[in-house]
Amino acid sequence: MAVTGAAHGLGLALAARLAASPRFGRVIAIDDHRGELAGVTWRVADVRDPAVASRLAGIDVIVHADLDLAADSDDRARRAYNVRGAQTVLTAAAAGGVGRVVLVTSAMVYGAHADNPVPLPEDAPLAAEHDAGVVGDFLEIEQLAQRSPRANPGMAVTVVRPAALVGEGIDTLITRHFEAPRLLVVKGCAPRWQFCHVTDLLSALELAAAGEVTGAFAVACDGWLEQDEVEELSGLRRIELPARITFATAQRLYRAGITPAPVSGLHYVVYPWVVDCRALRAAGWRPSVTNAEALKVLLEQRAGHHAVAGRRLARKDAAVTAAGATVAVIGTAAIVRQVRKRRRDG
Repeated sequence: MAVTGAAHGLGLALAARLAASPRFGRVIAIDDHRGELAGVTWRVADVRDPAVASRLAGIDVIVHADLDLAADSDDRARRAYNVRGAQTVLTAAAAGGVGRVVLVTSAMVYGAHADNPVPLPEDAPLAAEHDAGVVGDFLEIEQLAQRSPRANPGMAVTVVRPAALVGEGIDTLITRHFEAPRLLVVKGCAPRWQFCHVTDLLSALELAAAGEVTGAFAVACDGWLEQDEVEELSGLRRIELPARITFATAQRLYRAGITPAPVSGLHYVVYPWVVDCRALRAAGWRPSVTNAEALKVLLEQRAGHHAVAGRRLARKDAAVTAAGATVAVIGTAAIVRQVRKRRRDG
């Protein structure tokens, strides 16, 4: 049993969980440097280097958790890291006789659309837009997983698709949405909010590693929260804007380099993408965290942070933005001018 990215983030938390699980014996921890976690066997390797195949001897299952999901990562560097890593791990695992590879993507691959059924079935088409953001990375990893049975017969691939992640160290465009002074709502649309606490993702990955859940499946809190419930729980008020203005402004901000994600990323905070975790439920799994509890965790972690359109602001900028741009959570021409002026003056 092996875990990539075991020296940091999700991989570290998973390696610690699997090392303590009675389902597994020895746990191999793989990363480009040796971590501090005890109770595992460390093998130092870069998952993007084909030489990682030499580090997979004696491994029957590998969970690939070495992903760059940071909101501010450079698009090209992040995609090269995420996609090349997954591709190399799949190829190296097949060459090394590994029986099963578990990949982590996201329920975002289903796409966020105004007419999405609530909830989406796990076998729904992957209808996300293949953009330059992290969703594009996930779609390419999904394509690798789909092609693997033909390229690597005899090796099973499991794909785990969590809803919007919440937990220690999670910093995404979804979590940053709640760092804004107002919650954006597109007129005529009804957002539904569903989260996945890292603890529940880890328990789902444990089942996947043990082969108790296979194929491609989603993991999330039960049900969802309506926008009114989110506002009541968070104490944040909404700002409603027409879809045309919302997405046109977001596109201009992205092209100007002001915001970190393409306009398609905004869909995930205004349109529903709630998932049904049928496969996990059939295996006896139940989430330990509710959507309301996950939102509370998210709100606790937002303390001291301020963001507009996914761009995290310094404290001195946040005061100006919150006071002068409450009518434009996604950003306005005024914000663009302010940010550009600070860049010139700085």
